[in-house]
Amino acid sequence: MHTNGKAIIETERLPIKLWLEEDQMEEGALEQARNLANLPFAFQHIAIMPDTHQGYGMPIGAILATQGAVVPNAVGVDIGCGMCSLRTNLTDVATADLKTIMGIIRNTVPVGFKHHKTRQDEAWMPEKRGELPVVDQEYENALYQIGTLGGGNHFIEIQKGSDGYIWIMIHSGSRNIGFTVANHYDDVAKRLNREAGEDVSRDLAYIPESSEYFKLYWNEMNYCLEFALANRKLMMERVKSAFREVLPEVEFVDFINKPHNFAVEEEHFGETVIVHRKGATRARKGEWGMIPGSQGTRSFLVKGKGEAQSFQSCAHGAGRIMSRTKARKTLDLKEERKALKDRGILHAIRHREDLDEAPGSYKDIDEVMRNQVDLVDVQIELQPLAVIKG
Repeated sequence: MHTNGKAIIETERLPIKLWLEEDQMEEGALEQARNLANLPFAFQHIAIMPDTHQGYGMPIGAILATQGAVVPNAVGVDIGCGMCSLRTNLTDVATADLKTIMGIIRNTVPVGFKHHKTRQDEAWMPEKRGELPVVDQEYENALYQIGTLGGGNHFIEIQKGSDGYIWIMIHSGSRNIGFTVANHYDDVAKRLNREAGEDVSRDLAYIPESSEYFKLYWNEMNYCLEFALANRKLMMERVKSAFREVLPEVEFVDFINKPHNFAVEEEHFGETVIVHRKGATRARKGEWGMIPGSQGTRSFLVKGKGEAQSFQSCAHGAGRIMSRTKARKTLDLKEERKALKDRGILHAIRHREDLDEAPGSYKDIDEVMRNQVDLVDVQIELQPLAVIKG
């Protein structure tokens, strides 16, 4: 069934509203969406964004609203993962200068599994509020991880905007501290659900609001959200320093930050609910957001339209079209490298193992954007100039 151009699945306890055609969803992601719709505490409907693909328990690019329960896997293992953007006053950067800047960034921002060799300034760490048992346990290690990129689809990208300016965009999360918090509370949720005689096989274990663990998870999730933001801010400071070292007159304005893995209390359809966004960006009316493509395609700075049916949300990126393993096995390294070179992009595809982040492993960002014209208005288009990947 369709309404307003969106497909609706009405075979489950709650409707599932899709911002893409049903046959564009992989079967695994569709099954996970059905599981969400049958949760007894799920509210109103499930919203599926056009960049959706299979995740762990819940699809990436999905929004779940609940009453009386929080689902750790509906936030995800990289709590607070998100993006930030910053505009420079530059209208161009020479390729030689760009290469030098990228070299400095690589020396000051650890990527992949690498951490800093020394503790970073503790002033960057968020203030602790409430009981934080897992954060307390991981705090010392986090002092070496703050200001690091991580791996997977995380990136630092220098871009040329349709507004004429050079922009910086960073995509990263809460590193090991968020991962450890997420896994700890998923284990807690599974134990609680088993003790209550409930099925935990769908990886959607939940913590009821009545449990003492609900407040603990809420405290630690919010700390990880703040840590992820601080992580991006520190990386952005290192990127700014690299620019200043090469181009001393550069100035920076218009910092934008948007997480896309989090849960928060909001008002929707006349009720206070817990909105879980996993690989989805909040898009209230007039609210700025970022929707990146791949390292070979455009990204977009957008303003939300506040669409009620998506729980005021939009996509968080292009979304994967194939698994990392399939990308490494099937994509052609020479072709992917040539396509990026032909576009003049200083890219991060060097070896076959890098193909999981090649443009060919992602959905067509233009189609993703067409599928959500009712959710956001594009403000600025960003063309990639240079990319560092985890």
